[in-house]
Amino acid sequence: VWIFGYGSLVWRPGFEFTSRKVGFIRGYSRRFWQGDTFHRGSEKMPGRVVTLLEDCGACTWGVAYEVRGEQVAASLEYLNMREAVLGGYDTKLVKFHPQEKDSEEPILALVYIATPQNPSYLGPASEEDIAAQIIVSSGCAGHNIEYLLRLADFMRYFCPQAEDKHLFSIEEALISILPCLYLTEESLEET
Repeated sequence: VWIFGYGSLVWRPGFEFTSRKVGFIRGYSRRFWQGDTFHRGSEKMPGRVVTLLEDCGACTWGVAYEVRGEQVAASLEYLNMREAVLGGYDTKLVKFHPQEKDSEEPILALVYIATPQNPSYLGPASEEDIAAQIIVSSGCAGHNIEYLLRLADFMRYFCPQAEDKHLFSIEEALISILPCLYLTEESLEET
């Protein structure tokens, strides 16, 4: 079984796997439209994590993990809790295209997608509003800022040829807001 990750799974799968490949799926755009009240946020301050939006002209880059034998049941049980029960995601089969040039045919992979029907779905917002929500959100897996920055770093280092305007616009908005949060009374008096 192959499992495609496009959010925190790209740097922290949390399950054993046999191999991994960087690549993409077609027909979807990555969006920070899913709320998270456990891993990267709380009930009072939900974090923002990614889901996929059907978009016929787009592709989303990430990592596909191959799980075999005993790894299959253990990984699916773990991911069901992490993504479906705690996250509100549904599963779907997609065609994964490995980045390697000498690759064979696309690989069928399982992917977790949060739909507008789940209670944690937040939907669209401006990049600035999403960045502001990410800045103030933290959950049991860490701060929401870490989630955004690790995902942006993954894209820069492993998929430098790929574009993800939504992701990088939110990162840019976050970076422009951060210095404003660290103004001290002394620096305010100087201005």
